[in-house]
Amino acid sequence: MLDRSNAPSRIPAGARRGAGEAGAAAAMTGRDPMADDADTDQHERARRFREAALPCLDDAFTLARYLLRNAADAEDAVQECYLRALRHFDSYRGPAMKPWLLAILRNVCNAELVRRSRREGAIGGDGDDDETSAATPIWQEPAASPESDLLRRQDDATIRRLVAALPQPFRETIVLREINGLSYNEIAQVAGVPVGTVMSRLARARLMLRSAWNVAEGSTP
Repeated sequence: MLDRSNAPSRIPAGARRGAGEAGAAAAMTGRDPMADDADTDQHERARRFREAALPCLDDAFTLARYLLRNAADAEDAVQECYLRALRHFDSYRGPAMKPWLLAILRNVCNAELVRRSRREGAIGGDGDDDETSAATPIWQEPAASPESDLLRRQDDATIRRLVAALPQPFRETIVLREINGLSYNEIAQVAGVPVGTVMSRLARARLMLRSAWNVAEGSTP
């Protein structure tokens, strides 16, 4: 066998010196410089995520609140959405953060609805939560449409009831458009459907909402 005890090292002198310096630093401080670099990267990643995602928090809660029709479940869904988004933030390529986040949130909410259907035998149940959540401001964006004017003129409780009564695909579409302010293309990205389907759902949702509004107005003393 060959005696390798005197064989020259293949590690470059600079690398050996750098490794020695790193080892000395670790010995003196009790910390691994590579671990410090990893911590720094994680902190920077978390900072970038917060800056990009936190401005969308209200929109995320609003969508979850309408899809799940329960404030506590909506909070849980948004928390799970943000945890998943942070976990996969490295895969985010933009350009818009909001549609990406809301697509994740929609998947979380749909999973919760499936869980409910298995537990209760029917999706949604009565869906009513306590009155304390009614104080949450939900209509955030002024838009130049009759539906937006409708939303501004109604009180929160009536708005919540009218929109919550819409079938799920139409409720989801009108919330994404009239509240979250997404474009047709962005809604299509979130819902995973063609733009034509988005336009059709939105048109039907507006008709249903307007009809419900007229009924509500007619029943007002």
